[in-house]
Amino acid sequence: MKEKLQITAYEVVDEPMPLRTAQRARDWIEDLPDRFAYRCLPLAVANQVGWEILNPVSFTARWNGKAGLDAIKISFHDETSALIGSHFGSGVLTFSLGYLFRTTKSHNLWVKGPANRPKDGIAPLEGIIETDWAPFTFTMNWQFTRRRNKVIFEKDEPIATVLPYPRHYVRKFEPRLQVINENAKLYQQYVDWRDDRKKFNEELQQSGSEAQQQRWQRTYMKGQDGAGNVFAGHETKMQLKEFKRR
Repeated sequence: MKEKLQITAYEVVDEPMPLRTAQRARDWIEDLPDRFAYRCLPLAVANQVGWEILNPVSFTARWNGKAGLDAIKISFHDETSALIGSHFGSGVLTFSLGYLFRTTKSHNLWVKGPANRPKDGIAPLEGIIETDWAPFTFTMNWQFTRRRNKVIFEKDEPIATVLPYPRHYVRKFEPRLQVINENAKLYQQYVDWRDDRKKFNEELQQSGSEAQQQRWQRTYMKGQDGAGNVFAGHETKMQLKEFKRR
């Protein structure tokens, strides 16, 4: 019998950081003309993969450039939180999530920054944890990239994304290099797409053209190849389940 895939977040403090399914929307995309970045389906899908952990309180942090644990100054705006601090030094800001995660056997947990949420002056550090056996908690850490630069984290801003990842999965792949015209069918599909894309981009510059009316090509968004064949397993939205209390 195939084992059911599960992920459990065990609360180890009274008020752990909030958890939710990863969201498609991004403020910086909402501010773009016509929100055009959502047309990039790979980006929009990546936004939705996993579960986001949210910052519990708003605060400003600043690193003075030194290595000590006291080199980061944290100024809380309204509420304080013991889950946020400087644990490692050297400009690393630490979030203690308040959970011990457990995943189905042979599944790790990939802990990363929220996808496509750039933040000036600081960058998320990623880790992969064997959460099917380890009885330990872990932290989410952000590395300052500039000294003496103030960084603001708002309340309910995602500070981490977690997603299960099968152990040894990537090692099962056999990497190969090949010239594309050795695969005649794929080569022709690529050439047809390349030529069509070039023609479309050229026509975009022509006033009143069909391309200008269409504005952008939707074949990948629809899961279609150049011949109009639709891939049955095509995804445009992720439908993850929320964490629920037993």
